[in-house]
Formats: sequence, structure tokens, C-alpha cells
Amino acid sequence: MAIPTPGQPVRGSRSGAPIMALFDLLGRRWGMGVLWRLSEGPCSFRVLQERCETISPTILNRRLKELREAEFIVRCDQGYCLTDLGRELHQMLVPLSCFSRQWAEVLRDETEEPS
Repeated sequence: MAIPTPGQPVRGSRSGAPIMALFDLLGRRWGMGVLWRLSEGPCSFRVLQERCETISPTILNRRLKELREAEFIVRCDQGYCLTDLGRELHQMLVPLSCFSRQWAEVLRDETEEPS
């Protein structure tokens, strides 16, 4: 199965808008998680599997292949590491991570308010 490609139909977009292709790739099971864990530094397959905790070897292999094809990660002496493009993507996701924590607080606060 090929990776989602800008300009080609992807989940959620018949036009294949680049952002939708990216979200399709990262939205796959463990897609963003693998990228996020590799932001902690290069590592071997086994160490990456440990960092991802519940990922199966089959899914990890598939995500690594897709993220390599997308040019977000490469094989390196230590196993796998982010490319410059992968590091740039991770840096763009950090503010989204901060926003998600704020959102979680808002939702938690709303459910704790007395009726």
C-alpha cells in the first residue's frame, strides 16, 4: 500500500489536498507516535518498539516503511532517525500538542461544573 500523496485522493479528501495527505499518513495507527518517539533521538527497531509500548512489530515495520517513503525518517547507524523534514514536522506538531492539553483542561473543567 502506497503512502498518502498530495494531489491524489486520500481519506477525507478527494482532491488530495497536501494537508489531508499529511493527516492521513500521521493519522494511521501509530503514525504520529513513531514520529514523536523518534524525536527523542535515533534508536534501533527494538528500542523504538519499547518507546511505543503497545505497538506490534508488524505495525511498526509498516509505519517505518511509510515514514521512510514520505522522507520523514531514514535508516542511520543507530537504527532509525528523523530527517530534517521529520524534525521540522515534529517542531510544527509541538504547538498542537500544547493546544491539545489546553483543550483537555477545558473539557475536563466543563464536565466538573455543577449542573
